[in-house]
Amino acid sequence: MKTWLVLAVAWPLMIAGTAGADASEATAAQRPGQAGAVRAHAGGIWKAAVPAKTMDAEFDRYDVYGLAVGARIQADCSLNWVDPDDGRRYCFASGTSLVYFLDRPKTHLAQARGYWRRLQAAGDEGMFERVP
Repeated sequence: MKTWLVLAVAWPLMIAGTAGADASEATAAQRPGQAGAVRAHAGGIWKAAVPAKTMDAEFDRYDVYGLAVGARIQADCSLNWVDPDDGRRYCFASGTSLVYFLDRPKTHLAQARGYWRRLQAAGDEGMFERVP
C-alpha cells in the first residue's frame, strides 16, 4: 500500500519534469562532456544515456539482432556490446534485442553479417525493399 502511495505522488512530478531537475543539473556540471545529453533529457524518461558524440560501430549502427532476423532498426548505440574476440562494437535499439542477442552471439552475428552482405549487394534501391 505504501509503494502505491509513493508512486501516486511521485509519478505526476516525474512526468511534469519537476522532480530531479536539480539532480540532473548537478550531474551535468560534474560531467561536462555529457552536459548536453543530460540537459536534453532532464525530466523525461529514457532507457540509457545517449552518447554525446556518434559512436563508431559495425553495420552502420543498425541493431545487430534486428539484422539477424531480417529487420533494419537504426540504433543510437546507447546500448552496445563489444565482442571480446575481435574488439568490434555492435549497437542495439533496445535491451530486449541485446538480451536475445547474448543468448547466442556467434550465431546471431553470422546471421546479421549474411543479411548485411545481401543488403550491400542490393545497393541503395534495396534499402527500402525486403531483401530475402
